[in-house]
Amino acid sequence: MARIKDMTTGSPARLILLFSLPVIAGNLLQQVYSLVDSLIVGRQEGVAALSAINSSGWLDWAVISLAMGLAQGFAIEIAQRFGAGDGQGLKRAAGQSVLLSVGVVLLLEALAQGLLPFFLRALKTPEETFALTLLYLRIIFGGLPLVMAANVCGGFLRAVGNSKTPMIAIVASTLINILLDYLFVVGFRWSVAGAAAATVTAQAVNALICLLAVLRLPIFHLEREHLQLQLPVCRRLFSLGIPVAAGNLVISIGGLVLQRVVNGYGFLFMAGYNTASRFQGLIENAGASLGAGVATFAGQNQGAGKNDRVREGVRKSALVGIALALAVMAVVLAFSRPMLSLFIQDDPAVAQQVLENGSRFLHIMGLGLPFLYLLFVYRSALQGIGDTLIPMISGVVELIMRVGSVLLLPLFLGEQGVYIAEIMAWFGAMVLLIWGYYYRMRRISPSDKRAL
Repeated sequence: MARIKDMTTGSPARLILLFSLPVIAGNLLQQVYSLVDSLIVGRQEGVAALSAINSSGWLDWAVISLAMGLAQGFAIEIAQRFGAGDGQGLKRAAGQSVLLSVGVVLLLEALAQGLLPFFLRALKTPEETFALTLLYLRIIFGGLPLVMAANVCGGFLRAVGNSKTPMIAIVASTLINILLDYLFVVGFRWSVAGAAAATVTAQAVNALICLLAVLRLPIFHLEREHLQLQLPVCRRLFSLGIPVAAGNLVISIGGLVLQRVVNGYGFLFMAGYNTASRFQGLIENAGASLGAGVATFAGQNQGAGKNDRVREGVRKSALVGIALALAVMAVVLAFSRPMLSLFIQDDPAVAQQVLENGSRFLHIMGLGLPFLYLLFVYRSALQGIGDTLIPMISGVVELIMRVGSVLLLPLFLGEQGVYIAEIMAWFGAMVLLIWGYYYRMRRISPSDKRAL
């Protein structure tokens, strides 16, 4: 039977770290199979096919992050009901989450497939990669219902303290993805379509394992009444999920503007930048996973009324986040060039220029990791205590900082200004989130003036 974990008692730091470690491992493997797509396609098919996959990142994220954001918001309510010991409330929230997820994913699927060519044109996607990127994203978006199912079920499990089963699901899906990458791309020579098909199949495995684990937990055994539309519960779930999804969307808009500017610098600059961007998920993994632990911990303890434990857990998590950021930064600065060289197989002159552009971006990105890791900690803490508005506003700040930087800095710094835009976005959002966290915690308990 899948395990659950009450995080309202025991050492906050130990609980958060023990919860986060499987998430780190799972996310690391998830990034690995994303990189495997690029590695196999880049070495097998060349820079054009590699760029087709890598340049799809922000548009892919713009759609998928909406589903992920809603699922994350739904999980906040599950965590709080679990922390409060409200079994019936938890089941009502779970049932309505399922209903809302079905409706949302059908709408997203229709919009994504219908508007995809328009957005690729608007992003100035180079003609060398347009058809390949379109094909890749058509298949990836076809797997959107599987992404939603995996995130909803995984969110349910993490909300009740089980981070191990989602990790197991990712391990299994990663192995399937790698095997199918070799079969579809190397064996069948399906190029980017094979990479996309392998990814969608892996998502199906992830969703199935998480679903079976949820069904084995008595706490999620739903009756017919829990699956009948209940508007007050839906409003509460949407009040938590929509700001998270909207924040993700706003961040994505900034990323799409950034991608358009990058595409305007030409094929070689785009190829280097986007290849380096493929590593972004990998280097931010530890911070994002720590944030997942903070969100569950804060949600359960806020539901139980233990706000002092929330403060202690967030304070210690911020220190851990800084230490992790510095460690990852050292690795990035030392090994960025060798890592990128694994993915680039083409004419030597082309490969050298792509490698130079990508390594410069990774170096600058590495220097900004402390900002990003603190962003994860404080955004997750706010979401865990039920405040998804300030994190949504932080997405607007990211948009303003990213777009403003990418439009203005190149006027003074040239291409270097494009690289710096990402760090500026992280810094602006981090400042707002730290302020927002202190503000919210003072409102929850005005008499407690301890430094957090």
